[in-house]
Amino acid sequence: MDTVPVGNLGNAPDTRYQTPGYGAVSYVYSIGKYEVTAGQYCEFLNAVAATDTYDLYNPQMDINSGLEDSIYGCNIERTGTPGNYEYRVDEDRANRPVNYVSWGDAARYANWLNNGQPIGPQEDGTTEDGSYDLNGATDWVTLMTIIREDDASWAIPSENEWYKAAYHKNDGVTGNYFDYATCSNNMPGQNMAETTNPGDNSNYRGSPFPIDSPFFTTVAGEFELSSSPYGTFDQSGNVGEWVEAIRSVSNRAIRGGSFRSFVSQLRASNDASYADPTFEYSTIGFRVVQVPEPSTLALLLGGLVGWALSRR
Repeated sequence: MDTVPVGNLGNAPDTRYQTPGYGAVSYVYSIGKYEVTAGQYCEFLNAVAATDTYDLYNPQMDINSGLEDSIYGCNIERTGTPGNYEYRVDEDRANRPVNYVSWGDAARYANWLNNGQPIGPQEDGTTEDGSYDLNGATDWVTLMTIIREDDASWAIPSENEWYKAAYHKNDGVTGNYFDYATCSNNMPGQNMAETTNPGDNSNYRGSPFPIDSPFFTTVAGEFELSSSPYGTFDQSGNVGEWVEAIRSVSNRAIRGGSFRSFVSQLRASNDASYADPTFEYSTIGFRVVQVPEPSTLALLLGGLVGWALSRR
């Protein structure tokens, strides 16, 4: 899981479009450089979903399933029977983002990372506890009550963590932000040409559509000159990304827009979309955060060891 550090702890929020604004984070953390890919999620399924107790797999992921909208799927295929399920993804889709995942699926993936990526059934040591105490939660009512545990190491981003990594200018503790997660205030283009790509590009619903036919999503990091100031890719477009934030009694927030969004929907001024935390759709994926950022944790532990030795 490639991550990038997000520093400038204590930065001011972006108050240009909302009050009190988004993006203020008082600690250092790391965030996924890319959205979680179909290949990474397929590895997760093969580790914990031989019996898919909590429906981590959605058949619409398989473009050959014949199901409605499966044409947009990330093409993870499932074979076998309960207890012996196996999963595979084509090489040409493995590095594109996973989609058709719910907020609950993302939380279980974070738990799996938190627990060291174990192999086994979907239970406390794999998917049901760790960063989030899910304990078998599958309905929206229960999933809306789930919060990040204090000792979590991998998690779904909070809205402020996500927003800062996408838009903050990485220039100290300022309240300076870009409008797009491509280090720009200009609407991004869709230039995929390796030799003429000037940067500031994203995957959204423009012309042509899709821009990488027959695929609707682009490969992680495809727009190599279009990262955010902290070095993330595709926080503008490709797939929308679950965050922890609650938008109503029954909805969690989704940030960033997708391949089916118009370019204006990628802008920082465009507030998050939202959905029931059990909802799974072609335009929804996720990325993860690591808290605290690993080098910060090493410094913290070093300081604690030094303090302990000084007390002997």
